[in-house]
Amino acid sequence: MKRRQFIALIGGVAAGPLAARAQQAALPIIGFLNSGAIGGYRNLLIAMRKGLAEAGFVDGQNLAIEYRWAEGRFERLPELASELLDRGARVIVTGGIGSALGARKASATVPVVFLAGDDPVKFGLVESLNRPGGMATGVAWLTSELFTKRLEILRDLVRRPNLIGVLVNPESPEVEPQIKEIEAAARTLHQSIHTVNASRDADFAPAFESLAARAADGLIVSNDAFFNGRRERIIALAAQRLIPAIYDRREYVSSGGLISYGTSYAAAYRQLGLYAGKILAGTKPADLPVEQATKFELVVNLKTAATLGLDIPPRLQALTDEVVE
Repeated sequence: MKRRQFIALIGGVAAGPLAARAQQAALPIIGFLNSGAIGGYRNLLIAMRKGLAEAGFVDGQNLAIEYRWAEGRFERLPELASELLDRGARVIVTGGIGSALGARKASATVPVVFLAGDDPVKFGLVESLNRPGGMATGVAWLTSELFTKRLEILRDLVRRPNLIGVLVNPESPEVEPQIKEIEAAARTLHQSIHTVNASRDADFAPAFESLAARAADGLIVSNDAFFNGRRERIIALAAQRLIPAIYDRREYVSSGGLISYGTSYAAAYRQLGLYAGKILAGTKPADLPVEQATKFELVVNLKTAATLGLDIPPRLQALTDEVVE
């Protein structure tokens, strides 16, 4: 090989990775911000990427996705959102109201696509569900009916419980409306409840000790990103204390939890991806009404029910969408 050809070949090999990096840097960036940890969201990120693909965007081809996880530290959300903005994110997808508020605090001009477990109007994210009116839109469901339904389901399973525990994250911006909704549901059903808190890993064991000390007959685990990232820990403590627990998403039941009732998170995340893609393609967030989740699912783990000595009543069997054995 001639010297000139050799130099040209080496130059081409060296330039290859540089060209690839330059091409990657030139791709439009979507930021993903979540107050939880990645471990509880891998399947949902797949659903989000499916939604993006429906809008014509594929990660690594004509799009780059940057991820930031607060791992339960809500105070870090504005900082992490700023990191995404520094990376050049043109849209930020958030996995909860806390994350959406953090993104809005970091910038009022970059579009935000949120998943809200409560009314986003109350938190000032949008003017109304049909007409968001600003730089944010997404998917939302109103939780009050869900908490009532979860309490009804748990009472059917446990049969005349004296006390039901409720696990909440006191640092979540959604905790106050969640507690109000749970208390309203308990009053409607004349059910005594006991609320316990957890916002750090060290809080879970004392919370379950408190439930056991009060002889709680069951437990409602509120929807929270921090809890979702600690699924196995919560499920193990409930099993250790023999406390029947109901959760907000099917992933708990797949991991060994007893029962869940809630919206389809996979469907919601697909919609987040679809909306983010539409905005990246030029649609204004104000022109995309907030989607209200309409698909709800009841999932039961029969093995866990048998371990707890519980029979699934026929009425619940008829309503069950999925059984884990």
